[in-house]
Amino acid sequence: MLDLTQLRSFIAVEQMGSFTLAAERLGLGQSTVSQHIQRLENAVGRRLLARDTHKVVLTTDGEALLSHARAMLSIEGQVQALFKGQSLRGNLRLGVSEDFVTSQLPAVLEDFVRSHPSVDLELTVALSGTLYEMQDSGEIDLVLAKRRLGDARGRLVYREPLVWLARDPDHALSGGPLPLIAFPPPSVTRSIALEALGRHQIAWRIVCTCGSLSGLTAAARAGMGVLVQPRSMAPSGLKEIGKGKLPTLEDVEFVLVPRKGADQVLVSALSEDILAKVRSLRSA
Repeated sequence: MLDLTQLRSFIAVEQMGSFTLAAERLGLGQSTVSQHIQRLENAVGRRLLARDTHKVVLTTDGEALLSHARAMLSIEGQVQALFKGQSLRGNLRLGVSEDFVTSQLPAVLEDFVRSHPSVDLELTVALSGTLYEMQDSGEIDLVLAKRRLGDARGRLVYREPLVWLARDPDHALSGGPLPLIAFPPPSVTRSIALEALGRHQIAWRIVCTCGSLSGLTAAARAGMGVLVQPRSMAPSGLKEIGKGKLPTLEDVEFVLVPRKGADQVLVSALSEDILAKVRSLRSA
């Protein structure tokens, strides 16, 4: 029989990519987490984790175990919820900005669902402006999205610089109107970029518009033009355009915005999970 505590440490290391961060997240010592992994590897008779140049990664056997470990912990959560009268229940509608959803959100949601199996989560992915409009009309309970500096809405998660990106910066700046790859309105990054270009009287043209970050990334990797993104979310294959070649962009802030009238217990539980996870990752 596999030990659930050891499996919990195994999943935490996989999610965080680090024994140290996994230990902090679980509230354990790093040596304890290491012992859990060692005992788990002894139990299955296989090596489950390996360290590359940047972080701890799963071996092939670790990848094979991962889905089963998650399933076992999910069952544990369901059993605990069955016999806990105070377990959270209900439906929570979460809206997440398009450029955030591909970062560490999956791990946050996985932990939340495991801890609160009786909560039904409805996820909407869209532009920040669209999410705020949907929330105003009562369609979303909690929004995780960007706001501009000076906007007072929501609870700050972190602040992030915006940067200009291109596959080949020299080619993108080689002459003529600046070719832009952008989300459609209402987009915070689009508005900031166009305002900055306007203040500096730089000619521009939109060469590709798409509501999906994967579509914009594909266009930028194809060399179609320049993309604006938060620095930590810059897609691979793109280079940051050097300082002074284009106007400096203002920072954006990622925030959590609850809807008035939403179930505050559910909103608070998910908000705290998101805050703890994101801040631990950024402090790594």
